[in-house]
Amino acid sequence: MSITTAPNMPHLWLRSEKKAMEHRCALTPSHARALLAAEFQITVERSPARIFDDAEYAALGCPLVDEHSWQTDAPKDAIILGLKEFPDEDSFALSHRHILFAHCYKHQDGWQNVLDRFQRGNGTLYDLEFLNDPDSGRRVAAFGFQAGFAGAAVGLDVWASKTEEEATNFPAIHAYPNEDLLLTHIRARLAATGRDLPRVLVMGALGRCGRGAVAFLTKAGIPLENITQWDIAETRIGGPFPTIANDHDIFINCIYLTTKIPPFLTQAHLDAPERRLTTVVDVSCDPNSPNNPLPFYNVHSTFASPTVRVPAEGGAVHVVAIDHLPSLLPRESSEKFVEDLMPSLRALKVVDAELRGYEAEGVSDEDVHMAKVWRDAEVLFHSKLAELDADRAAQA
Repeated sequence: MSITTAPNMPHLWLRSEKKAMEHRCALTPSHARALLAAEFQITVERSPARIFDDAEYAALGCPLVDEHSWQTDAPKDAIILGLKEFPDEDSFALSHRHILFAHCYKHQDGWQNVLDRFQRGNGTLYDLEFLNDPDSGRRVAAFGFQAGFAGAAVGLDVWASKTEEEATNFPAIHAYPNEDLLLTHIRARLAATGRDLPRVLVMGALGRCGRGAVAFLTKAGIPLENITQWDIAETRIGGPFPTIANDHDIFINCIYLTTKIPPFLTQAHLDAPERRLTTVVDVSCDPNSPNNPLPFYNVHSTFASPTVRVPAEGGAVHVVAIDHLPSLLPRESSEKFVEDLMPSLRALKVVDAELRGYEAEGVSDEDVHMAKVWRDAEVLFHSKLAELDADRAAQA
């Protein structure tokens, strides 16, 4: 299907996600309607996994195109909008402007390959993880609350396993249509154990992610006295913190790190005879980052295989390290995320006009102000390309 970009209109191309079990999306039908009213052009790739039906977009007048057709059919001035990173096996050059979580700016495994694709194609990366509000400096949109909420749910589910073997071979988890169904499942799992309710430590409890974790725990019936809530004040002295392993059944890590710190726990703490901990949920989920504060594991888990088994004296510890936990509740997660992202998306009208040399019409003072989000993101992107060049030079 031939698609061209209309003059004087920013063109968003919503791509179909390739990541397995990813049901969220970066633009919901209700928010697509709002952008169409603001004179955006929106093309939508068909997707069998997206929680919102293709027909909901078609009813708005958005052209539907084949999955992944942006690679060959998207006009060069279209902005490709998605959530998750591209598969490792993809290697073709990237020539468009892309909005996504690329997971490469903190030197995660394969970061050079990701940036190299943009450099070779002269494309631009607007990384969703690093879009910051011009005034507060905080991220304009994040799945943090939903990630903590879902992570607590999976942690309780794994803890409720009757045997170590069951936790090791924990069955695939799936998305839930709504929060009530997820809560019903977890409450039933807790009741079936016949054990006292677990003691849980939430690291980063004052942040978005930590607040989400505490919210789910309390809704599931875990009393507040069973929930230890730590943040900067409790961790200022620096780890490790043996009490995490010795006094708690579940540890939920919600700390977002950009620099290396002493580990929260080590293998020695898992091997200690006084260790009580059986379940770790690493919501922050950077196992292959040099900043990983849980150095006893270094691989992700998935919806299909939710736990990583860490052998230890006295029985294994099971780590949940799924990097798209909010997809457990894809509809609610998508709606909230895109609602927060909308002021920045509307500001693309200003940025697109500047790049393509036309005069933006119908923009507000807020749109002009929020355009800095994208300018700053592009500056950061070019600084990361410079890091790539420096890394190549060091390897030469």
